[in-house]
Amino acid sequence: MSRVQVPYINLPLQHRPLKPQLLAAVERVLDHGQFILGPEVSAFEERFAAYCETQYAIGVDNGTSALFLVLRALGIGPGDEVITPPNSFLASASCIALVGARPVFVDVRDDFNIDPGLLEDAITPRTRAIIPVHLTGRPADMHPILEIAQRHGIHVVEDCAQAVGARYHDQRVGSFGVAGCFSLHPLKTLNAVGDGGVITTNDSALYEMLRKARNHGLRNRDECEFWSHNCRLDTIQAAMLLVKMDYLDQWAEARRAIAAFYRKFLRDVVAQVPEDKSHEYAVYHTFIIQAERRDELQDYLLEEGVETKVHYPIPIHLQDAARSLGYGPGSFPVAERQTQRILSLPVYPELMDAQRDWVVYTIKRFHKPIR
Repeated sequence: MSRVQVPYINLPLQHRPLKPQLLAAVERVLDHGQFILGPEVSAFEERFAAYCETQYAIGVDNGTSALFLVLRALGIGPGDEVITPPNSFLASASCIALVGARPVFVDVRDDFNIDPGLLEDAITPRTRAIIPVHLTGRPADMHPILEIAQRHGIHVVEDCAQAVGARYHDQRVGSFGVAGCFSLHPLKTLNAVGDGGVITTNDSALYEMLRKARNHGLRNRDECEFWSHNCRLDTIQAAMLLVKMDYLDQWAEARRAIAAFYRKFLRDVVAQVPEDKSHEYAVYHTFIIQAERRDELQDYLLEEGVETKVHYPIPIHLQDAARSLGYGPGSFPVAERQTQRILSLPVYPELMDAQRDWVVYTIKRFHKPIR
């Protein structure tokens, strides 16, 4: 089989066919000159809310700001606790610490998402919210999470950073909790050309507060209701995101097709591959296999032209920043075991069949040398 190069991501390849549309969108913004909260921001918010089947969406500068602003708007702060999994990107927990609350971690299932069966033991009188993370673009098990949260009178804030377009029981992520927080980072399934984020909600009061909170707490240009940050989504980014919305479902289907191919041919080769459940529509921001000799496999793949990543090698509770929380090795055995085995394969929509085939062939050859 002919060797091919397989970069982990190829953003220029995504943007090449869209360049005329993207440049035209930027040109329209340059022509009208409303660079801050211009008309494209409102248009994007309306379209994104409709896509996520929520009443409202608020564009912000990144996914971390989305989480931080929601927690702050809910009045969560010092003395409070918020539950989240330990295996996500650190922003899922740093937003909790940044509002002055304490991150409380709960271990995950084999699908990398928080284990609802462990939530009850983590809830205390100080618990104010749960942040389930739809990691890898696969929806968390929302029904039991919502039931537990309702019973204890606590908020559910969805971390949808990796999951634009994912569905759980035919309902879009970002529409289950009091708010959904999305990242539009260049590597995400809906990606800005730079940083961006968006919040979804059905709560009108929360919506009105968040619109002010992302813009210094301003009621209008001259009146400030409360101190807040500058976390606005740029008009130019919104304009380009509107272009990309036309392709979002097409890209999701392409990712799912690549994931299905990997699953079919690697299921009996590596220790574990992601398996879709009937009530899930995963969008595969990442396709993560688990392999017993992960580091050796990753080195071998790189030698053969295949770039891979590890998302994430150090769980949040073992980061230096989390030392004061009192966790240590062994606190969350499933998440910790996964960090030794996980490997993210290239899964972007522009991946060519020959590249996809080479990834599978090379992984098979590593595990059983082909003579």
